[in-house]
Order: sequence, then C-alpha cells, then structure tokens
Amino acid sequence: MKHPNLRTAAFAVIASGTLLTSAACGSGFDDSADKSSTPQSSGPVSLQVLFGSSGDAETAAVRSAADAWAKASGNTATVTPAQDLTQQLGQAFAGSNPPDVFYVDASRFADYASVGALEPYGDKISEPDDFYPSLRATFTYDGTFYCAPKDFSTLALIINDGLWKKAGLTDADVPTTWDELTAVAKKLKATGVTPLVVGDTRDRIGAFMVQSGGWIISDDGKQATADSAENTTALQYVQGLLKDKLAQFPKNLDAGWGGEAFGKGKAVMAIEGNWIKGAMKADFPDVAYTAHELPAGPKGKGTLSFTTCWGIAAKSKHKEEAISFVEAMTKADQQLTFAKAFGVMPSRQSAKDSFTQEFPNDAPFVNGAEYAHGPVNAPKMDSVLADFDASLLQLASTDPKTLLGRLQKNTQAALGN
Repeated sequence: MKHPNLRTAAFAVIASGTLLTSAACGSGFDDSADKSSTPQSSGPVSLQVLFGSSGDAETAAVRSAADAWAKASGNTATVTPAQDLTQQLGQAFAGSNPPDVFYVDASRFADYASVGALEPYGDKISEPDDFYPSLRATFTYDGTFYCAPKDFSTLALIINDGLWKKAGLTDADVPTTWDELTAVAKKLKATGVTPLVVGDTRDRIGAFMVQSGGWIISDDGKQATADSAENTTALQYVQGLLKDKLAQFPKNLDAGWGGEAFGKGKAVMAIEGNWIKGAMKADFPDVAYTAHELPAGPKGKGTLSFTTCWGIAAKSKHKEEAISFVEAMTKADQQLTFAKAFGVMPSRQSAKDSFTQEFPNDAPFVNGAEYAHGPVNAPKMDSVLADFDASLLQLASTDPKTLLGRLQKNTQAALGN
C-alpha cells in the first residue's frame, strides 16, 4: 500500500465532484433503487477490473491471480492499472459504465456507498467474519458490510537501532505507555537528538485520539464527537511533546514525511506504517531499525488502519462472476501470495500466523489490527478533514479545544446535524 497521505490526496481530487454530482444529476445511483433489477448475464463473461497499483510488482501479481481465476472459471478478466483511479472511476460512473470490480480506498468508501454506486456483497464472500473486525467496520455503511478488504496497513513506533543504542537505551526502554514515551523522549533529547518525528495530519495524530478513547465521529458515522474530553486530552499530550521539542513535525526537520526524517537520522523514533519498509530499503538501506506497537494511552492501545476493498459496481451485469473473482482474490493463500509479491498485510485473520512466520518483523503492525481504528466513515467529509489537517499545523501554539471546536462544528454541518 502506498503512503496514505499521498494516496488520500490523489483520491480526494474529484470523487466528491464527479461522482456525487453525477448522482445528483440522475445517474441512477439512488439509495432506494432496487439493485437486484440490474440484468445478469449468462454464460462466460468478461470482467473489467480497475485498480490503483503501487507499482509493477502489484500489477503483475494481480494480473497473475486474475489469469488463474479466469482459467478456473472459464471467464475472462481484463485487469487495468489506473493512471488516476478516482478520476477514472468518477468518469465511468458519470457515464453509467463503471468497471465491474475496482479498488475502493477506505477514505472514499462512504462517498461511493452513500450514493448507491456499490453492490453490498460483503456477506456473500465465504467466511466474512474472518476479516478483521476493524476492517469490516471500515467497509460497513448504514449497518451493511459492503465490500471485502483486500489488505491493510497500521501505524507502529519505528526506532533507529543505532541512535537508540548510542543514547544508552536498550530493548527494556522501548515505551509502552504515554508516560514512558515522554520519559524516553526526554532522555533522547538530553543527548542532543530529536526524539520523535510525527506527521502533522490526522493520519498520524489521530492515533493519539484513539489511544485516549476518542475519535472524530461516532461509530455509526452519524454524530460528530470531535470536541470530546478524550480528544482534548490527546491533542494536549501531543502539544506538550511539540512544545518541549520531544517531537517534531517532518517539515521542521526539513523532510517531506516522517520516513524521510527518520531515514536521514534526524529523529530517533517515528510513527509510521509498514510502507516504511519499502522506503527504507530503497533510500536508506544501511539504517537498522525495528518496529514496535504504539504506546498505549489513557484508554489503552490504539492505532490507525489504512485499507482498500474490492468494490463491485451496483450497475455491473456480472455480479455473480464479480463476487467469484473477489472470492478468489481474498482467499488466505492468495493474500499471502500478494504479501510476498508486494509487501501488503492480509486482511483475513486466518492468514496472520503464516504471515508473521514469513515476516516476523511485521508482527507489531499486524497485531495493531486488533485495536486499530479506520478512517472517518462518512460522506462529504473531505473539506472538513482537510481543514482539520491544516489546523493541526498550528497545534504547538493553539489551544486544542479551539481546533476541536472548529472540527466539531464543521463535522456537524457535513453530517447534517
């Protein structure tokens, strides 16, 4: 999976414009529509599959898996890596000619589901409860599990082994709570290094909100919960780290993101996802590091998950074959094949043991699935979340209650309450 900040930026370009506008103009994606009325084909079919590829390895792996499904089923599947997935999907939906199967990023899911663009097939996949509960929740809208998560990422605490040892710290010093994080950060600062780099958006700082027992909206996606005491506690804690220079944003370390600052040795610790493996291997191969579960907050462990599902178009004429295709793509053994090919983590719990045996260093990321929180699961929230991200840039000097009060007001307006 790609770095989520970059990926979300790409997804946010026009989905709310092209897709939602087309729905308002009568494209046929009406929540009240009888989706079962779409005629189904008979005999061998040709599925159209559109996906956002992370690179050649993912493209080759998906095409290989699609070829195997086609050979076994007697159908065909044309698998196309998108140049700009959101734009191409938006145009396809506007033209009432969407692909049968396509990637749906978690941050865009509610926008698609809310206008009836997606076939709610989630519970038709075998053993749907085998998907991690947090991932099922991410792709559930109005109580319906819509689409099968293809894989996921979580955040963990990444530690530079060399700088850690240089500061006289050992494995016993790895922080497991906020208090321990503060204490070890003070020890590191005393040696003249930046202890922690953390991204300046909700995609990183939001983990502290979860650890404090808070989040931006309610679990059902209906109510704004931004200005809670739990969220205030979380932002006050992060603010304290920033003010005391125990943590820094990437831009303050002349870096584009946390992984770059960490790789260049400008911070001893970073809060990043398992995508950092690829960046470190490519850009900083000589830096030794380890991953650890994020320190627990006042309400326990917490992290964020980033995921994508296999969407099926509500207007597809080949829904049964599309479900069969997704079934093949999400089998535990196929997910492990994908993991080996391009570094993703399987979304099925039954694949966890095999995955961690193959990739033991990734265990902290996989373990996070048990307590991870997905993205904001509500439509029309793009501008609200972008505004919150912009306000977080001023977290070190602005009262957290002010930032959360603005987020609460904007979220209420977007949710219509």
